[in-house]
Parts: sequence; structure tokens; C-alpha cells
Amino acid sequence: MDLAVDTTSRYAAARRDPALVVLEGFHALKHALRFGAEVLDVVAAADHALGDLTARLAPELASRIGALVTTTVSAAVFATLCPRPPQTRVVALARRPRHDPAAVLAQPGDGPVILLEDPRTMSNMGACVRVAAAAPDVVGLLTTGESDPWNPAALRGAAGLHFALPVARATGTEPTDRPLVAVDPDGDELGTTAIPPRALIAFGTERYGLSDALLDRAEVRLRIPMRPGVSSLNLATSVAAVLFAQSRA
Repeated sequence: MDLAVDTTSRYAAARRDPALVVLEGFHALKHALRFGAEVLDVVAAADHALGDLTARLAPELASRIGALVTTTVSAAVFATLCPRPPQTRVVALARRPRHDPAAVLAQPGDGPVILLEDPRTMSNMGACVRVAAAAPDVVGLLTTGESDPWNPAALRGAAGLHFALPVARATGTEPTDRPLVAVDPDGDELGTTAIPPRALIAFGTERYGLSDALLDRAEVRLRIPMRPGVSSLNLATSVAAVLFAQSRA
């Protein structure tokens, strides 16, 4: 089979394969490798030097990236591999790790787990993963609803940081001893009430907020103070604000 056709069909099939993920851009590849991803191969456009990118952006990964199977294709072929080809002109295939939501909730230590209830916008979901991965004590991120948190658009928004912490879809009914903290406009102002250790911190959609079922189970309700007339914040911004307040406390 022609190399260009084989590469295009292989990456198209990978997007439909629940066991694989497509890493779009050098930053996604870099983060995935730093956090233990099993990267299967890399494709780079001929007009971009992978070695130069590695030396400039991740020199500590030079030997690992150099050992990967790398295919070089024309810019025209590369453009067929992603809906929005990354500026770094690099994509890669990796195996998707599988995480049991119950095991995520049962992890030891005082760090929180983030729960996104039925998120709708995949790029926003990816940004939430990126924020959670940056927080030093978050031990996992769970979502409910139909959307897969490993959706390609979510992976693109997270820049490969799905591999930095367990990310999984849950039913929302898994038993847990974690105290449920609901981020809700009718809650106590953020910073006035302590977030308990091992919290499960729940965020709803920007339009509808959290469901009554989750709110009824919450041990603590917190609101992010905002200027009057502003009805909501971007979901990832809300996650960042709560985690920052928790870290400062």
C-alpha cells in the first residue's frame, strides 16, 4: 500500500479505535511521554524537523523520541491526519490507558478528585483535564454523561495531559467515602468554607449547573464570587478557580 494512503487510513482508523488515541502536536507527544504513555509511532511533516523541536522544547526526551518509529510525509498528506493540523506538524499514536472509576475514587491520600457532570463541550473538557493535571494534589478526574473524556477534541484541549492523572467516565453512582463538594451559585462563598480532605469536587454545565440529585448529596456547597450580572464562568475557569483557592487555603 502507498505510504501516504496507509498513514492516512491508519490515523483515521485510530480515531475510531477505543484502545488508541491520536496525539496532535509536539506538546501532546511531549506530555504523554513524560507521564508514561505507550507511544506506538510518530508522523512528522517534511517541512518541520522533529529533532529541532525536541532539542528546543524537550531535550530530556531526545533519546526516547529518537527511538520512536517516525514516518515523514508531505505537508499535503499531513493535513489529512487532523481536523486542525498542529503548527508543530507532529502527530502520534498511543495506547489509551483504562481506569476504573471506583479505583480512582478509592485512591489513598488527601488529594481531591474532580467530577464533571455531563460536560457538553469537548475542548472545554480537555481544558479541565489540563487544569487538573497542573494541580499538584488532584488524584483523578471523572466525567458522567454520554461524552467520552478521551474524545479527540478533549485530547487536543488537554495537550496530552490525560496521561498525567487517571481520567475516566463514571456513572456518578459509584460508592465512595469522599465528601461531595458541589460548586453551586447558592453555596457559601469560595474561601469562607474549607474544602475537606479527599473531596470529590463536582462541577455542572455552564448552562444548567449541577443536577438536583448531586446537589442533594453534597456535604458542602461553594460558589465562586462574581460581578453582579455575570451568570456563569467557563467550566475550565471554574475548575481552576476552585483548585487555586483550595491550594491557597
